[in-house]
Amino acid sequence: MKSGFIALVGRPNAGKSTLINALIKSKIAIISNKAQTTRNQIRGIRTDENSQLIFIDTPGIHKPHHELGSMMNKEAFNAAKGVDLIYLIVDVSAEFGKGDEFILEAIKRYKVPTFLILNKIDLINKENLFKIITEYNSKHDFAEIIPISAYTNENLDDLIETSKKYMEDGIKYYPDDQICDYPEQFIISEIIREKILELTEEEIPHSVAVVIERMGRKKGKLLINAMILVERDSQKGIIIGKAGSMIKKVGISARSDIEGILGENIYLELFVRVEKDWRNRKSKLQQLGFIQIDVEE
Repeated sequence: MKSGFIALVGRPNAGKSTLINALIKSKIAIISNKAQTTRNQIRGIRTDENSQLIFIDTPGIHKPHHELGSMMNKEAFNAAKGVDLIYLIVDVSAEFGKGDEFILEAIKRYKVPTFLILNKIDLINKENLFKIITEYNSKHDFAEIIPISAYTNENLDDLIETSKKYMEDGIKYYPDDQICDYPEQFIISEIIREKILELTEEEIPHSVAVVIERMGRKKGKLLINAMILVERDSQKGIIIGKAGSMIKKVGISARSDIEGILGENIYLELFVRVEKDWRNRKSKLQQLGFIQIDVEE
């Protein structure tokens, strides 16, 4: 059996989360039109009769403006260590910039085959696509260059089959029916955060986090208590909405997705709390699981 690990790296909004969901054929990574939606490494597992590919979705690499941003960059670069293959995901509808140059230089340090994945080809014509391929070809010796559309699934089968050729014969790391290796609480909290980003549009930036405080049973249903953390009182007001209208919308939308994943009816209770400047507080980032606590040997 061919098996191995593949890291997805790239700038924010390049389509990494959309791609991993499409490859796994299930929603395990949240998607938003806001940059830096993904904050942690998320592993998606695709198993067929002759292979098992483990895809590691990473935060978009960007210029950090707070401790959380620095952590997200570190997460992304750490994901490229020890993998068998790297996908550099590029949004072909966006101009090449300093961020792309920064990521390219970083990738050159890793002695790992790298695929250039030109995503969102449904948004440009073939002439412009050829120009982009030529430009990137002059900057790095990629193992493969594969144009795709994660949104329309174009060329994804070719991407999978080509990736298998770079895998060694190995073991099966996960059971056949497992598609991700994060606990349910993480997936649930991410779905709630996705709905907040979707419904509040530009009103709530990435100063929001979701913590699952309790999961239990109530009248035969699964009860989930989730705390939404924001940095300012004004943000709390926006998420709650007039007479609780916004938090109700978030709850209804999130509950539908969560029930689809868990396969059962749930009670979802949402609360909002202000934690001032939590993105710059290492102790709070550790508590939320963004930073690993160092343990002395």
